[in-house]
Amino acid sequence: MKKHKDSDEMTFWEHLDDLRSTLIWSFVAIALCGTVAFIFKEILFDHILLAPKEKSFITYRLLCQLADLVSMPSLCIDPSSFQIININFAGQFMSHMTISLVAGLVIAMPFVVWQFWRFIKPGLTPKEVKYTRGGVWIISLLFLSGILFSYFIVVPLMVNFLGGYQVSEMVNNQIALSSYTGSVTMMTLLMGLLFELPVIVIFLTKAGIVTPTHLKKYRKHTLVAILIIAGVITPSPDIFSQLIVSIPLFLLFEFSVSVSCRIYKRKQQQIADEEDDLND
Repeated sequence: MKKHKDSDEMTFWEHLDDLRSTLIWSFVAIALCGTVAFIFKEILFDHILLAPKEKSFITYRLLCQLADLVSMPSLCIDPSSFQIININFAGQFMSHMTISLVAGLVIAMPFVVWQFWRFIKPGLTPKEVKYTRGGVWIISLLFLSGILFSYFIVVPLMVNFLGGYQVSEMVNNQIALSSYTGSVTMMTLLMGLLFELPVIVIFLTKAGIVTPTHLKKYRKHTLVAILIIAGVITPSPDIFSQLIVSIPLFLLFEFSVSVSCRIYKRKQQQIADEEDDLND
């Protein structure tokens, strides 16, 4: 693997070559992890992707136990009221390929983040490198946390609601494989990206685009937006399901506000120290 030079010594073409190397290694890692996922087809589909449509899925079992504890039978849901079918000649193979690549991306994410961190690190000051130490692990853990939150919480509720929704008893739900896999993977990746909110807030705060005052000002608007999102992806009469989804998202926002406050105070203190040095 190519070693970085100091950023001051690197030409434009050397930077471009380094970026090309970063992209190549990232694509190779995703392809290798995707190949492994492709080989283990049964685990990938039967035990992971299609598991949220079965009543034996751990989330449904825990919800049924919770339903018994709080005496709310509506919490115990059965998502197996629809069938998944394939209507395209190459549909199953293409779904296999697509899902394998998505799985490869998820598995290889820490390595990909490290590759891009390795690329931008020479352009940072020693102080910036110090402050961003551990950033690779934080970004990776946030992304994987969003993936797990979506898979165990959001996806089962979405599958139960959309898979069982009927405009008429005369219309049975037979969901196309591509529709099911596309919805599950899109929701999962979106949640993974959504959990990167603290990292985005750090960047915007350091850039002076966002301040803690702005975030606090729109706290109520954010809460309403989160409740709307929770209401869309969960059965609307079920307040417990909405809370299960909305509370972690709101806590993530509050954590982002807290991070922004720390970054902003540190930045203001740094500006004050620089002004004191100039006055002296």
